[in-house]
Amino acid sequence: MKLHEIPAIPGANKECYRKGRGAGSGNGKTAGKGHKGQNARSGGGVRPGFEGGQMPLQRRVPKRGFVNIFATRYATVNVSDLNKFEDGAVVDAQALVAAGLLKKTLDGVKVLGNGELTKKLTVNAAAFSASAKQKIEQAGGKTAEVK
Repeated sequence: MKLHEIPAIPGANKECYRKGRGAGSGNGKTAGKGHKGQNARSGGGVRPGFEGGQMPLQRRVPKRGFVNIFATRYATVNVSDLNKFEDGAVVDAQALVAAGLLKKTLDGVKVLGNGELTKKLTVNAAAFSASAKQKIEQAGGKTAEVK
């Protein structure tokens, strides 16, 4: 059976409701829009967020601080978490996600120096803290910054 050969279930295809097609249709004349007014006009209604001339909520609430939309957001992982990998393994963003240490890699992975590392690993990440780099190299591993 092919996709175009599948029959429609009875009642699945309903005829569209035609508004404003005479009094006999049950929705003629004003077509459910009432008599006159802003919402009865073509293109009628107000834009989203319009509060009838009252100062809109978006403009009433105080704005504080600054949001840097160009900031680099790193997904962080500690050196102690890397003990989960086998000795001699190559650890990169995909390996960290596969191991369940990260959900998303955001703009890259940064390795932080919290904890101790007991295994010799090759770690490829976007950034390293100075202590993380030192601990990985002390354990006999290598670090490589990858963008």
